[in-house]
Amino acid sequence: MKIISMIPARYQASRFPAKLMQDLQGKPVILRTYEAAVNTGLFDEVYVVTDSDIISKVVSEVGGKVIMSKQKHESGSDRIAEAVEDMDVDIVINVQGDEPFIDGESLEKIIEVFNKDEKKEIDLASLMTPITDWEEISNPNTVKVIVDNQNCALYFSRSPIPYPRDKEVEATYYKHKGIYAFRKRALMDFKKLPMLPLEAKEKIEAIRFLEYGKKIKMVETHVTGIEIDTPEDLERAIKAWK
Repeated sequence: MKIISMIPARYQASRFPAKLMQDLQGKPVILRTYEAAVNTGLFDEVYVVTDSDIISKVVSEVGGKVIMSKQKHESGSDRIAEAVEDMDVDIVINVQGDEPFIDGESLEKIIEVFNKDEKKEIDLASLMTPITDWEEISNPNTVKVIVDNQNCALYFSRSPIPYPRDKEVEATYYKHKGIYAFRKRALMDFKKLPMLPLEAKEKIEAIRFLEYGKKIKMVETHVTGIEIDTPEDLERAIKAWK
């Protein structure tokens, strides 16, 4: 089974423009992420997929592998789908460019999902981590996920799910971590399937897979890491790196 990692990397970002080129202890964030993915030793190949000459240059200068997008894309999955279309691969793992603190153990767990899936029923695997702070649960920048009794995703939302109508019933809230592992066929389907209203409303690309009946296996992890979405996140990342 050939497994590769793709790191989609846009230069522009609505909340924190040029965040991937911000300095993280001597190197840009995107380069820290690329090196972390390579250093896991889990992938046959690691690529950065970008529409930015600036990002391409900084990765290429250290011998990194870069694929330039040919078209404009609304999501990281669309960008990756274009890049892998003619590749002979089985599993493609989308590592977010703003997550330099990659957890190899968690990545191994989502790869194991496909090793155990003899009938090839799982289209995607992804990560979730328990959260308890109500401010984070209520934060629309935190994507939440609810699962069935087999840990397959039922829905993703920026709203608190499940809604705590009955305060006496305990429920675990899970934050969705934006690392996806796809079967290649699921990526190719994603590329040609139009966006539907739920994805358009929530602005969460994983919803498209659910709307079209794809099966997403969620793997629980207790490693939170740091996603660099804001200047404040970058400051936290700098302190953690030190």
